[in-house]
Amino acid sequence: MLENISFANPEFFWLLLLLPLAILWYFFKRNELSASLKISSINGFSDRGFLPKLKPVLYAFRLLALAAIIVAMARPQTEDISTRTKTTKGIDIVMAIDVSSSMLARDLKPNRLSALKEVASDFIKERPNDRIGLVAYAGEAYTKTPITSDKAIILNSLREITYGQLNDGTAIGMGLATSVNRLKESKAISKIIILLTDGVNNSGFIEPQTAADLAVEYGIKTYTIGLGTNGNALSPIAYNADGSFRYGMRQVEIDEKLLQDIAKATGGQYFRATDNEKLEAIYEEINKLEKTEIEEFKYYKYEEKFRPWVLFAGALLLLEWLLRNTLFRSFI
Repeated sequence: MLENISFANPEFFWLLLLLPLAILWYFFKRNELSASLKISSINGFSDRGFLPKLKPVLYAFRLLALAAIIVAMARPQTEDISTRTKTTKGIDIVMAIDVSSSMLARDLKPNRLSALKEVASDFIKERPNDRIGLVAYAGEAYTKTPITSDKAIILNSLREITYGQLNDGTAIGMGLATSVNRLKESKAISKIIILLTDGVNNSGFIEPQTAADLAVEYGIKTYTIGLGTNGNALSPIAYNADGSFRYGMRQVEIDEKLLQDIAKATGGQYFRATDNEKLEAIYEEINKLEKTEIEEFKYYKYEEKFRPWVLFAGALLLLEWLLRNTLFRSFI
């Protein structure tokens, strides 16, 4: 009867201390509760059997009824808690991903693009309350997925991003401008772009600084990530006869000054990822920096459980009264 039960007025349990006192009182006063008759001898009386010895059961019923009433006064109840969450400050995020041929370099394992997709996938899964979009860019840029809260669509689109879908090159300005275009109409409290590249701006008809100015105008914060080891990396240098890439060592060139300027102008930060672990740590850091505010509502439903205890006490008192006035009447 007490499983998953809480008590609204547990202070009433102090009354249970009266029960031992009542038991002691009955033990010392039990002889005075029955009528007595003094005679010189009881030899003429036969043994009345076992029934008189059960008389204390009547008092036990009263004590049990009292205990049940005390439990009822403590108001046992079950509690059903339901919760509802509401995003109070959502974030719209666009991830701008460089898909130029240099992203196939193998200084990250298995290559830069595959390592990025794995880390970005984890980042997306950890942002369940935000809307996210994807922009891919190389020599030009396009929107792979508009901002959406459907994480399955985003993750599937991320898996589909590969090299060869765009003309080769690194159009940082185009990638940033396309991302700004996806966010400029957003009504979200916070709007951010995560722009990743492993090279220098060498393509496109929009200058990176112009795109950064647009981001500032629309209140869009930009985090920039330079991807690539320090020194040389095993990178595509030419095509083989079968159309596959031939790899060779090439100097890693990243326009860190440009990426720093973009981040600073828009209120973001610049990061440098030289290996898989560093890239993962960068996305974890951005995840911590951009927190979505969630408001949780809790609803409590209480169901009173005192009635069975009252009925139990009533049944005991009724049984005690019936026995006292029928079976035990001759001995009281």
